Amino acid sequence: MAILPIITLPDPLLRKISEPVDRVDAEVRRLLDDMLETMYEAPGVGLAAIQVAVAKRIVVVDTGKTEETRSPLFLINPEIIWASEELSVYQEGCLSVPDYFEDVKRPARVRVRHLDRDGAVQEFDAEGLLATVVQHELDHLEGGLFIDHLSRLKRERVVKKFNKAARHDEIAAQHRAATERQSEQAGA
Repeated sequence: MAILPIITLPDPLLRKISEPVDRVDAEVRRLLDDMLETMYEAPGVGLAAIQVAVAKRIVVVDTGKTEETRSPLFLINPEIIWASEELSVYQEGCLSVPDYFEDVKRPARVRVRHLDRDGAVQEFDAEGLLATVVQHELDHLEGGLFIDHLSRLKRERVVKKFNKAARHDEIAAQHRAATERQSEQAGA
């Protein structure tokens, strides 16, 4: 298993709609395992394949708080087939929008259909935190982020903050590269 790099806002890949998985094979299972290890290491409670730059409809989720209570879910081609009218509010964050948290309102209960890691069709009902995490991760498969559920003003502030940070990182990388070239030329 391997820890995969998690892409962050403003990477445009996060807005890409993920493609269905045609068949569950060893490569898909390896990706599931790598995603799970990456999610645990981050640490997080959910991870969509698009967050590791793979545009496939694959999600891993585990809301267990300790190693002893871990119970990972592997969701391939997941879809919500029913959602309650009752809503709940949870404070959400995202590994692709680091260090930003906001209350988001979503259906309190959902029923999900998906393929498991053996390719068998499964269904389960989720409520509470699990329902929120599943909906959050399925948003990623449609090119969505939890900030899309916020007011336009809050969303624009977050995007502006991450765009500014990305520009700063790019300028710093260019400066480091220029400094390295100057050092190499001075040593030659």
